[in-house]
Amino acid sequence: MSPENNTTGQPENKTFSNPGEYEDNPLWPILVETVHGMVMYPHHKAYTRDKVLPENPNVTPQELALRLNMPLGEALVILQELRSKPTS
Repeated sequence: MSPENNTTGQPENKTFSNPGEYEDNPLWPILVETVHGMVMYPHHKAYTRDKVLPENPNVTPQELALRLNMPLGEALVILQELRSKPTS
């Protein structure tokens, strides 16, 4: 399947506004396992929980990845985990 699926001939700009929608993908558990093995993952997750989300609760995965200089997949997993857990 070609990424050029629109009439302009340009690749479509896929946005990841709802990380939770990817949980049904069969590759999701592999991405989660990979992210959990990354050295900076616990630090990125803590910083996101403590600093980023209180300032901007609607941060997108793309914005988080750019802000923390991390892969988009890591941002997807972190936001899904933090947003799916009830606050205590």
